Amino acid sequence: MSQPNMTKILVVPASEFDRLGRFQGFHPDADRYLSVLLKAETASFRPRFAMEEDPSFKQIIPYVIFRSGDQVFCYTRGKTQGEARLHARLSIGVGGHVDEADAEGRATFEAYEIALRRELDEEVCLTCEGTLTTVGLINDDSTPVGSVHLGVVHVMDLERPELSAREEGLADARFVTLSELEADKDRLESWSRIAIENLFPKN
Repeated sequence: MSQPNMTKILVVPASEFDRLGRFQGFHPDADRYLSVLLKAETASFRPRFAMEEDPSFKQIIPYVIFRSGDQVFCYTRGKTQGEARLHARLSIGVGGHVDEADAEGRATFEAYEIALRRELDEEVCLTCEGTLTTVGLINDDSTPVGSVHLGVVHVMDLERPELSAREEGLADARFVTLSELEADKDRLESWSRIAIENLFPKN
């Protein structure tokens, strides 16, 4: 596996995101953005170390939420997770960067889909059937991490709450109710808070 500082990751110009309509928080129409952003003439692979501090580009990140009935999968981000600025934060999203090796460096939607499956295979072990749905985008320019990332949010509805973490960076992994997450909301990373507020509103 490549060292993080040597890896090239998929990014899109922030100016193109602005042209399509920059938003803060959650947007349900992922297709309208991705149909433009994830094209070879728009997206490119650039060194990760440079992109982490450059808000003129947005890194495209798959963010998968696992749900079973009234429970969602959550974990605490450990030190082996790539983004050091999120360590010790509680998260309900699994995913990561689209690497140049995905789809042999073709900066397309195909590369994104391959990276999505790769990240899931690397990070979790599924032992039951589930249905994956793309539900929207998350953008949070209020934090240094968020200013350089754009999350593509997917929800996988599982038949049963049977999922385990493969990576030690997904610490204390478990299924919890939304009420339990609400009680621990101060520890949630911003993307998880945004997802919960928009996808699982209180009754």
